[in-house]
Amino acid sequence: MKLKYIIIPIVLQFACQVFAQSNKSAPQISGSLEANGNFFIRDTLIGAANTPQYDRQLYGADAWLNLAYSNWGFDFILRFDLFNNSNLLNPTGSYTDEGIGRWYIHKKIHQLSIGAGYIYDQIGSGIIFRAYEERPLLIDNALYGLRLAYDLAPDWQVRVFTGRQKQQFDTYNSVIKGLNLEGFVALGDTTAGVALAPGFGVLNRTLDDASMNSLVATLNTYPLADIFIPKYNTYAFSLYNTLSAGPFAWYVEGAYKTPDPINDPFGVLVRDSVAIIGDKFIQKSGSVLYSSLSYARSGLGLTLEAKRTENFTYRARPQAQLNQGFINFLPPMARVNTYRLPARYNAATQELGELAFQADARYLFSKNWSVNINFSNINSLDKVLLYRELYAEFGYKYKREWSLLGGVQLQNYNQQVYEFKPGVPNVQTVTPFAEFLYRFNRTRALRVEAQAMFTGQDQAVQLRQDYGSWLFGLTEFSIAPHWTFTASDMYNVAPGRNSPENSAGEKLNVHYPRFDVYYTYRSNRFSLSYVKQVEGVVCAGGICRLEPAFSGVKMSVNSTF
Repeated sequence: MKLKYIIIPIVLQFACQVFAQSNKSAPQISGSLEANGNFFIRDTLIGAANTPQYDRQLYGADAWLNLAYSNWGFDFILRFDLFNNSNLLNPTGSYTDEGIGRWYIHKKIHQLSIGAGYIYDQIGSGIIFRAYEERPLLIDNALYGLRLAYDLAPDWQVRVFTGRQKQQFDTYNSVIKGLNLEGFVALGDTTAGVALAPGFGVLNRTLDDASMNSLVATLNTYPLADIFIPKYNTYAFSLYNTLSAGPFAWYVEGAYKTPDPINDPFGVLVRDSVAIIGDKFIQKSGSVLYSSLSYARSGLGLTLEAKRTENFTYRARPQAQLNQGFINFLPPMARVNTYRLPARYNAATQELGELAFQADARYLFSKNWSVNINFSNINSLDKVLLYRELYAEFGYKYKREWSLLGGVQLQNYNQQVYEFKPGVPNVQTVTPFAEFLYRFNRTRALRVEAQAMFTGQDQAVQLRQDYGSWLFGLTEFSIAPHWTFTASDMYNVAPGRNSPENSAGEKLNVHYPRFDVYYTYRSNRFSLSYVKQVEGVVCAGGICRLEPAFSGVKMSVNSTF
């Protein structure tokens, strides 16, 4: 990575020279800052303890400062990243580092586009390749390398790229290279609105020697029946197309991956006649078939999705754990919920195998009345239910004065698979919710949320499932354009198997309050929050992780310029 410390000063010097001659051109410079600070307050009752932050560090911070400069047909991007006692990389650990998180240079010369540095891109929907960033989970899978794109025709382009995947301030040593061809074809008269947008992609990953040697050493500890000869090179292929016809849009993508060493978190190794369940390397080919059909016209919106996944874990290094090292991205197949209790249980994408479908319907009866109904079902390839959700939401607006939204959610959530908790039953929930918004005038408004989650009975312990049943309430008062104040509480009204308990072993009813103050001035937004949060799953785009309980104060600054 020493190359970047040579290139970056040259880039900055060149940019300054260009800026000094701005009277001859029209330079553009912009940027953004996102900074978060956490003050940790130990609370053993809810499990906010026994991590470096709660035990001794007491403080953590994450920040990203992004700068973009354009002139003379060049685009320059530079980003500084900072992590001090951060729990984003590992929620139970501490990560401290800082430096240049991204630099990127782009130039287009006639039909040829040249990009070098840390690249964000994808092929199709990302099933075989997606270089992207998800800051809430500290996922930054940028490709550190070179990308060339050539316009074969006004509606056709071919892209090639090569490099290594980013790993915090370093890279994985495996080499990634790929090709993508995309186009657009109008069928018949352009007024008919019928068109195709086909594409094809191929990707290759070559394992580095260190990763291969480590993998071989691990395999040598396996029983003979489980040992395989790992492959250095893995190839993935994707063919996709979008058919647009008036109000209809149909997307379909199929992908195949050649045999690849992958990690099975539920694998079984038999040693001395004893079955051991846990991480186990296997080598299998993989496939994905994904399709989405949508319709939108006259206040009606319909979306149908289906996906079949088998052995499609694809990482820069097979040994990478949790959410690190993903080369690709599999589209999630469950609704993204925003309310606190309906969003408590999330269906993380299962790369080793799932058969899923989702249907979403929205209808606007009039300017005042609307309805949204969503249903999703996810099974394993062995027909074991992983996740099922039925969501119904109804909305009413009275002029510009007030609005009311209400609905209910039913869930069936396989906690054994999604949270690696063996021996527990599926969590079944019924969650009614409501939101009321009243505008006093053009600058002042009051918003109130009320939610309840009722979980099923865990017969093994004669308690409610997981943490049991909840009540949640939130009040938000805003004074435009600057201030917003919120206060909320999440109350464990009927404790469950995992709820906190006292010294006598009795389950406790616990409050989880939160208070927020937000201040906005032009393009700057500041926040100060006191938070007590229960353990749960945090997701972004179908990528999820189990987040431990939190107790403390959060601060944030977001700015654009």
